[in-house]
Amino acid sequence: MAGWNTLVPAETLAIGIGRPDVAILDCRFSLANPGAGESAFLTAHLPGAIYVHLDRDLSDHSKHGAGRHPWPDAAAFTAKLGEWGITPQHQVVIYDDGDGAHAARLWFLLRMLGHEKVAVLDGGWLRWTSLGLPVETQVRKPMKARYVGQFDDTRLLDAAQVQARLDAGEMLIDARSADRFRGENEPIDRVAGHVPGAVNRPYPENLVEGRFKSPMQLADEFRALLDGTPPERAMVMCGSGVTACHHLLAMERAGLRGARLFTGSWSGWISDPARPIAKDA
Repeated sequence: MAGWNTLVPAETLAIGIGRPDVAILDCRFSLANPGAGESAFLTAHLPGAIYVHLDRDLSDHSKHGAGRHPWPDAAAFTAKLGEWGITPQHQVVIYDDGDGAHAARLWFLLRMLGHEKVAVLDGGWLRWTSLGLPVETQVRKPMKARYVGQFDDTRLLDAAQVQARLDAGEMLIDARSADRFRGENEPIDRVAGHVPGAVNRPYPENLVEGRFKSPMQLADEFRALLDGTPPERAMVMCGSGVTACHHLLAMERAGLRGARLFTGSWSGWISDPARPIAKDA
């Protein structure tokens, strides 16, 4: 089986889901109800899937000033992978409710460890079940494994690094909705607006009918947005460093690798009231 490293269609995963080298991770999550995803998992999930919680497993809330979902340390995250029975040799497939935003966060965490064989289930749980593909209610206990790895910190930026790169002419792409970017509406964070100099591309623009656009279409759209900026001189952000990973996945699908993540994103930026805020188009 060739490695899947960005997206995998439901029909393709259905053929390989029982293989011992394939690990399935369920990332369903709701900011409005943080327990909803796990409850849904216990009701039904893909065969053999393990539940992964955004707050508990993919964030380190002991870090202050680093946004609502602080990027975890490599040692803590690799320990979780070991608990889930995942090794660097596994083909990992991740899914969420549908649009891939939470799954993309875990995809990028693994990618930053250098794990190439990791993909998001295109269309997620919604498409899998709409096709009538098998699900189960049994919660399996994985065999513990050992995972050793370090993050590529060159692609993980804090607020000071983002400002320095903006000053050097690099591009910052904000994945939040247009009204939040303009500062007209802020349902989550205490301050509205955006980082001065950022440009806006809401992450749902990567999708059509709940699935990712084709590599060619994504390449055309991101090249137009980048306007000559090489992808490695681009940074992405959102509210807390989660949905921004959707852009990183979309760009990699388009063959545009190397963009960096502002890990704290907007919630990290506004943790220091001295940082400037823009409210415009």
